[in-house]
Amino acid sequence: MVQPAHHAISYIELGVTDLVATRAFYASAFGWAFNDYGPEYSGIQAPSGDGEIGGLSAFAPPSDTGPLVLLFSTDLEASVEAVTSAGGTIVAGPYDYPGGRRFEFTDPSGNRLGVFSEA
Repeated sequence: MVQPAHHAISYIELGVTDLVATRAFYASAFGWAFNDYGPEYSGIQAPSGDGEIGGLSAFAPPSDTGPLVLLFSTDLEASVEAVTSAGGTIVAGPYDYPGGRRFEFTDPSGNRLGVFSEA
């Protein structure tokens, strides 16, 4: 099994209400870099810098009822601190689950995501 990369996700598009604030949140909390495609869309660069793994879109409304996107963390407590320091809101956890620990948060646009670490 391939070890997931710290704070990385597979491609997913998140709807945003404020592209600038949401980009700043993810850059601050997780160190993400972006490719800009105008005032309404930014691509999330792959951790390797080669390609993209997702995007932030002002074309679609944000939702906390869609699939729960999980990011991997090598240090869950540091990730909690990064999220709260960047302006995110912890909405669940951190809590134990079979195989690890995780927490869930909302970003400045209201998107709900989770972060997990292995046991």
